[in-house]
Amino acid sequence: MDIRDLWSEALAGVLARPVRSALTTLGTVLGITTLVVTLGVAATAGNQIVGRFDELTATAITVDVPGRLGPAVGWDSHAGLLRLRGVVSAAAVAQTDASSNLRVTSNTLVDPTRVTGQTLAVVAATPELPGAVLGRMTRGRFFDAGHVRRGDRVAVLGEQAAEMLGVARMESAPAVFVEGRAYTVIGVLGGLRREQALSTAVIVPPTAGAQLGLKHVSRVLVNTTLGAAELIARQAPLALSPGHATELQVIAPPTPKRARDAVQDDVDGLFLILGLVSLVVGAVGIANVTLVTVMERVAEIGLRRALGAARRHVAAQFLLESTLIGLAGGVVGSGLGVVTVVAVSAVRDWTPVLDVRLALAAPLAGAAVGLLAGLHPSLRAARMEPVDALR
Repeated sequence: MDIRDLWSEALAGVLARPVRSALTTLGTVLGITTLVVTLGVAATAGNQIVGRFDELTATAITVDVPGRLGPAVGWDSHAGLLRLRGVVSAAAVAQTDASSNLRVTSNTLVDPTRVTGQTLAVVAATPELPGAVLGRMTRGRFFDAGHVRRGDRVAVLGEQAAEMLGVARMESAPAVFVEGRAYTVIGVLGGLRREQALSTAVIVPPTAGAQLGLKHVSRVLVNTTLGAAELIARQAPLALSPGHATELQVIAPPTPKRARDAVQDDVDGLFLILGLVSLVVGAVGIANVTLVTVMERVAEIGLRRALGAARRHVAAQFLLESTLIGLAGGVVGSGLGVVTVVAVSAVRDWTPVLDVRLALAAPLAGAAVGLLAGLHPSLRAARMEPVDALR
């Protein structure tokens, strides 16, 4: 029996029972489809997760200035950062352990029915702070360079601090008293996406903060464009204080590549297990149906052996039949898997991510599953003696 005869016999055997062959192929189709879909959706979902990470975290850098290096970083040093390509906003902040717990009251009268005094943090910052913390002014305005130059004793309250002190309106120019010093409240800062602790703080200009011991910058907040965080993290210390660059502590987010790899590995590992389980189920289905087919075709096997077919011919025929079923399931499953991944991405408004090598290797995987599933039935058919089979 040459290759052409073997091929025609195997194809005839598969097509002789089309319904059974289709149902048998369905197991491999489901397995391959599940494998392609799970890996494709995992890659797509991982890419979306990393995209969210980039938007919210990977653009934020904080440069901590040790206390002994306070004078080395001036209040205008952050302006040098804005000249770096990729920096969106930057602001300098001063806060000490002592200023983190100061008594703040909203008036000088004692009202027993209302709590007007709170222990709050007081922070000195440059006028660029709202952009650096990705916040917005919910009421009033933030102080500007004119307030800083004049040394105006003004303050901006965090949203929760304003609520705790009972400051609701800016029209009447309310004041808060910090350690007995009056500061006119000109605005309320809210919607913070960075430095949420500032929502319970009193924020004052650097010149006004000097009276409270906030003379030196303690940290610089920097926001960058996507992909620039790693580069800016290396350049920021030099831009802030060239003479003490190695002593400044930069807190930068992990690179997107590391995050993508970590997320991708976790999600891929989970979905790969699910896909392999489905593939095993399909292989068991092919093996069972092929074994049943062998038992039903015992007489045919005996006749073939009696007419001179060798054991290897019988084994090769049944092995090729199971391989053809697996290959057909792999082709159909690969196509369905790719279509499903694209459909899911379209519904979720995602960008589909699918390795082309996976789609091309899926039919080969289906053929391999069929080959392995048909080994035992094929060997059993080859071991049959012609006399026993014909009897």
